[in-house]
Amino acid sequence: MTFLAKTASPALLAAALATALALNPAAPARAQGGELEHAAQYRACMELAETAPDEAVEAAQTWTDLGGSDPARHCAAVALMRLGHYEVAADELETLAASLEPAYAHLQIPILIQAAQAWLEAGEVDRAYAVQTAALARQPNNIELLVDRAVTAASVGNFTAAVDDLDRALSHAPNRSDILVLRASAHRYLGQPQAALADVETALNLDPGNAEGHLERGNLRRLAGDEAGAREDWLQAARLAPDSPTAQAAQANLAKLDVKVE
Repeated sequence: MTFLAKTASPALLAAALATALALNPAAPARAQGGELEHAAQYRACMELAETAPDEAVEAAQTWTDLGGSDPARHCAAVALMRLGHYEVAADELETLAASLEPAYAHLQIPILIQAAQAWLEAGEVDRAYAVQTAALARQPNNIELLVDRAVTAASVGNFTAAVDDLDRALSHAPNRSDILVLRASAHRYLGQPQAALADVETALNLDPGNAEGHLERGNLRRLAGDEAGAREDWLQAARLAPDSPTAQAAQANLAKLDVKVE
C-alpha cells in the first residue's frame, strides 16, 4: 500500500512559533529581549518533547505556571502525544487551536494538523477527518491539509474522496511527485489501472528517485502480469529507501514473487 502514515514535523512547528515569538511586530521594542528568551525556551521545550517527553510535560507545566501561555501548552500537548496519550493530546491541541492568542493565530492550521494526526493515532478516524475538514474550511487550498485528509479517507477505504482531495491538491501543485504517487495508489484501489499508471509514470519522470513511485509502479506491473518489471521496480524501491516502510513493502512483495517461482 502506498498510502503511508504522514506526520508533520514538530520541529518545523517549533521553528515557526519561535519565529513568531522573536519577531512579533505587536511586541514593543523594550520587550524584544523577553520575546527572544521566550522563543529560546520554546525551542528547548520542543526538543525535550522529542527526546524526553515525560520531562517536557513537567517543564511545560512549570513554564505555564510562570506565564508560558500558548507555547507552553503546545509543548505539553506534543510531549503527551510522544508519550502515547493520543486522545488527551488531540483534545488539548484542538482546544489550543481554538483559543490561540492573536500573536499566534496564524499557527492555528499547523496545530490542527497535529490534532488530526493525534486523533488518527488514537484510532479516531472520524474525529481526525472532521478536524481536517474544519481546517480546510479556513484554508481550502492548503495542499498539505488536502493530502492529509486524502490519506485519512484512504485509511478507511474511501478512495473516491481521497482522489477528490488529491485532484484539488494537484491543481495547485501539479509537479508534486509524492501527490501523484498517492493518487496513482488511489486509482489502483478504485480499479483504474490506466489512470494509476499515468500518474505514477508522470511522478517518476519528475522524480526518478521516488521510492514510493517505484513501489507503486511495481504493484501496477504485477497486476498487469509483468512480473519482471514489477521485480525491477520493487528492487529499486528497496535500494532507494532502505530500512523504510516502503522498502519493507517492496521486500514483502519480492518474497511473494520468489515463493511463486519456487
